[in-house]
Amino acid sequence: MTIKYNLYSSEGCHLCEDALALFTKVKPLSEVNIIDIVEDDKLVELYGISIPVLESISSAEKLFWPFTQAEISQLT
Repeated sequence: MTIKYNLYSSEGCHLCEDALALFTKVKPLSEVNIIDIVEDDKLVELYGISIPVLESISSAEKLFWPFTQAEISQLT
């Protein structure tokens, strides 16, 4: 399968774990790339107080937590 989504996250973030669990109820785990924002200062600046953030690679549309299964399903 092709990676279609980025999940901006951080190690030890329980909300990020919840978001990933929610994602896998709707889409295959193989479609998501988990990006630890701590390794990139720009990502920390962009998403530091917003993680988890789910991004569609094709449309660049983003879902900011909290999001629902329905919203994940609609993300293209």
